[in-house]
Amino acid sequence: MRKRPLSLIQDDLVEYEEAMERMARLVTERQEDRRADTLWLLSHPSVYTIGKRTPAEHLPDPSRGIPVVSTGRGGQLTYHGPGQLVGYLIVKLGEDEGIVDYVREVELRLVDALAALGLPAERRDTPPGSELLTGVWTVNTGRKIASIGMRQSRGVTSHGFALNVDGDLEPWRWAVPCGMPDVEMTSTANEGLTASMEEVRAAVAKAFEAA
Repeated sequence: MRKRPLSLIQDDLVEYEEAMERMARLVTERQEDRRADTLWLLSHPSVYTIGKRTPAEHLPDPSRGIPVVSTGRGGQLTYHGPGQLVGYLIVKLGEDEGIVDYVREVELRLVDALAALGLPAERRDTPPGSELLTGVWTVNTGRKIASIGMRQSRGVTSHGFALNVDGDLEPWRWAVPCGMPDVEMTSTANEGLTASMEEVRAAVAKAFEAA
């Protein structure tokens, strides 16, 4: 992986729609070289977000009371909520890079962050004909701990990753996450890791070489 220092923005709980508006402004600033590559760490109130290919049968029952928002990123359904660390990456790609290359890099940096915290994790290659296995899984239990959905516009990335730390995992079971009916979602706390959200934030920021 190339050295890629990032400017770091940190927030606590930000409404999803508000975050999308701010992210769009950050992307424009990066496209116009008015800001450096940026990692924005935050969390969202409970919300499901869906990609363009998410089937209707993967959505939660509306009676659950959690809003469902369409988004322009790649990937399928993801749940966001308190206790989850979201990272939006506004990065200008090199001429030799594509968005798939950068998603692989994001996976590996999250693996490094989790390893530094004492939790072995891995990325997975997608078998031919299977749903994309984008994200990060725990080595010991085979559960998915981080989801990734990104896009690029005029050479600049947006959206990013969602790493489950110590939030409620039940909403994941009310829908079909990541287009995979059989996937079991987990969190660092569920895997027995005692690291606080602050410690996880610090490890992730370091793995992405954020200032």
